[in-house]
Amino acid sequence: MQKLTTLSRIYQEKLMAIIRVETIERAQEIVDGCLEGKISCLEISYTNKNAGDIIEQLKVIYQDKIVIGAGTVLDSETARHALLKGAEFIIAPNFNHEVARLCNRYQIPYMPGCTSMTEIVEALEAGADMVKAFPTSSFVGPKVVSTIKTPMPQVPVLSSGGVTLDNVADWLHAGVDCMGIGTLLSKGTQTEIAENARRLRQKVSETLN
Repeated sequence: MQKLTTLSRIYQEKLMAIIRVETIERAQEIVDGCLEGKISCLEISYTNKNAGDIIEQLKVIYQDKIVIGAGTVLDSETARHALLKGAEFIIAPNFNHEVARLCNRYQIPYMPGCTSMTEIVEALEAGADMVKAFPTSSFVGPKVVSTIKTPMPQVPVLSSGGVTLDNVADWLHAGVDCMGIGTLLSKGTQTEIAENARRLRQKVSETLN
């Protein structure tokens, strides 16, 4: 049931903060800003060595106020470490069969990066819950989603990069299921992050309602 709860929350919110952070103090500033703007889905990137500790501490502090996962998970060893630290989903720039197998074993959502239709199909057959359009989101923009969904409308797509305050509606109209956003939700002061989060949330609400 936890897997379904996590996925439902990600689908409903449509927005996910992609965070690379070195200290818990800065992580809290970012999370507080995101929560002020009604964004509670967060990916903590494993590009930083203490990502697991950050995930663990944030979950203790915020509990169910946030749904938090691990990003840049390249292999099953990293995935298992993230799960033990409390990660509720796993995101990667690549697709890896061993990570897919581990996530299925523990019923944790897995969202690998894919760049071709062959890779997308392979990931779905291995049990991926969403496909991360990476790095194509940044290069192609919203069109990448409709390009994927034209032949395969059943594919759940997470974008990673390419979302701005001006093109949120374009992404949603293209059929994106969730938008991963870095700079707008991780750079600047807590007040600036909160304002960006509010504006992004407003754009989503205006487009879907």
